[in-house]
Amino acid sequence: MSNVTLSSLFLAMSGAEIGLLCGLVAGVIVALGIGLFVGIILNKKSTEKRLGDVQSRTNKMIKDATIECKTLKQEAILEAKEQELQLRNEFERESKEKKAELAKQEQRLVQKEDILDKKEDSLLKKNEALEQQKKELLNREQEIKKTQEKINHQHELMIQEIEKVAQLTKEEAKHLLSQEILDETRHDVALQVRNIEQAAKDEATTEAKKIISLAIQRCAADHTSEITVSVVPLPSDDMKARLIGREGRNIRAIENATGIELIIDDTPEVVILSGFDPVRREIARLSLEKLISDGRIHPARIEETVEKVKKDMDAEIKAAGESAMFEVGIFGLHPEIIKLLGRLKYRTSYGQNVYKHSIEVAQLAGLMAQELGLDVNLAKRAGLLHDIGKAVDHEQEGTHIQLGADIAKKYRESNNVVNAIAAHHGDCEPKTMEAVLVAAADAISGSRPGARRETGTNYVKRLEKLESIAGSFAGVDKCYAIQAGREVRVIVKPDQIDDAQTMFLAKDIAKKIEKELEYPGQIKVNVIREFRASEFAK
Repeated sequence: MSNVTLSSLFLAMSGAEIGLLCGLVAGVIVALGIGLFVGIILNKKSTEKRLGDVQSRTNKMIKDATIECKTLKQEAILEAKEQELQLRNEFERESKEKKAELAKQEQRLVQKEDILDKKEDSLLKKNEALEQQKKELLNREQEIKKTQEKINHQHELMIQEIEKVAQLTKEEAKHLLSQEILDETRHDVALQVRNIEQAAKDEATTEAKKIISLAIQRCAADHTSEITVSVVPLPSDDMKARLIGREGRNIRAIENATGIELIIDDTPEVVILSGFDPVRREIARLSLEKLISDGRIHPARIEETVEKVKKDMDAEIKAAGESAMFEVGIFGLHPEIIKLLGRLKYRTSYGQNVYKHSIEVAQLAGLMAQELGLDVNLAKRAGLLHDIGKAVDHEQEGTHIQLGADIAKKYRESNNVVNAIAAHHGDCEPKTMEAVLVAAADAISGSRPGARRETGTNYVKRLEKLESIAGSFAGVDKCYAIQAGREVRVIVKPDQIDDAQTMFLAKDIAKKIEKELEYPGQIKVNVIREFRASEFAK
C-alpha cells in the first residue's frame, strides 16, 4: 500500500483506535525482547554442553594416538633390527665368497708363474742349443768354402786341359753347344706347333663347317649373279633421231638432267647408258622408258619426267632400305643410313647385287652368332651395314671400308659395329667375335658358286698371279691354282724344305697373297712335301 493510503487510513481512524494500536505494538516489542533473551540463555547452556563433549572426545583421541604411536615406534624398532640382522648376514656371506674367489685367483697366478718360469728355463736351453748350432754351421760354411775353392780350381784346370785337347776356347764351345741345342729345340718346337695347329685346325674346321652349313641351310638366298642392265631397248631406229633431237638438244637435255652419258651408235634398236653412279643410271633408264612410251620428247618434257622419276626413286630407295631393315629384323637405324641402304639396290660388285648381298651377310652372321651364343642383333646390324660405303664410293674418295666406317661413326653407330665394318676385309684387327662372323659371312656370300661373275681375262690373270706369288719362294718346285682360284697347291723340293719348314712356308705364302692379290672370299694354301727313295736291283 502506498504512503497516501496509510496517511488516509490514519486520518480515518479515531484517537482510541490509535491508542489501542500503539499498545499492541508495544506489547509485541516487549514479547520479542523477552523471547530473544530467553533464547540467548538457552543457547549458551547448549553451547557449553557441546564444548564439554568436544573436550572429552579430544582428550580421548589424544590418549588413543599416544598409545598407537608407542605401538608403531616399537614395531619400527623391531623391523629395523631385523633388517640390520639380515644385511649383516648378507655382508658376511658376500665377504666369504669374495675371499674364496681371491684365493682361487691367487692360486691361478701362482700356477702361471710356475709355468712361465718353466718356459723361461726351456727358452734359455734352446738359445744355448741354437748358439751351439750356429757355431757348427759357421764351421761347416768355412769348410764348404774351402771345398768350393778347391773344386773351382780343379774345374779351371779341367777346362784348360779340355781346351788344349779340343783346340776350342770356352766361349767357342759354349756358342757351338748353344747353337746345336737351339737348332734341335727349334725343330722340336716346330713339330709340336705343327701338331697342335693341325689338331686345332681339324677340330675348328669340323665345328666351323657344321655352323656354316647350318647357317647356309637356314638362309634361303638367291644363288645367281645379277647384272645391272644399262641398255634401253627402242621400238624402232627412228626413235634414235627423236632422242637426239634438233641439233642434239634432246640428248643434251637428258644428259644434263640425269648426269648420265647416252651412247647412240649403229647398234639396232638399242641405247646404251654410261655412268659410274648406279642410281643416276637407273633414273636415266626409267626416264627414257617413260619418254619412249609417252612419245613426247622435248627438253621441257624431259626435265619434268626426270624430276618425277627422281621423286619416285627417292621413295623407292627409302622403301627398299626399310624393307631390308625389317627383313633382317633390326630397328633404330638413322634415316640417312636407311636411304644409303636402299641405294645399294642399284649397286653391284662382280655382278652380285650389294643390297641382296648385305641382307644375306646379315642373316648368315646372325644365324652363326645364334649357334655360338653371341649377340645376334649386333651381328645382324654389322652384317647389314658392312658394305654401306659402296653406296657413296662413286661420289667420294676412299675405299668402301673407310667410307662405311666414317658413315657409321657419323650417324652414331656403336664402336663394335664400326669395327666390324672396318675389319670385314682384314684392314684392321676385329675386336669382337661378331666382327669375325661378319667377315666370314661376307666371304661365304661372295665366294659361293654363282654369286659373282668375272671376265675370262681377269680370271686368267688372277690365277697366273696366284701361281707366280706361290712360286716366288725358295725351295718351291711347282705350284698349281685349282678350284677356280680358291686353292693353290705348292709342291716343294724335299732336299731343301723339311717337314717343319712346310708350315712356315704355307704361312708366308698366305701372307704374301693377302698383301699383293685382290680376290673374293678366301684362298687355301696347301704345301706338299714328298720324298721318294728308289733303287734298282741288278
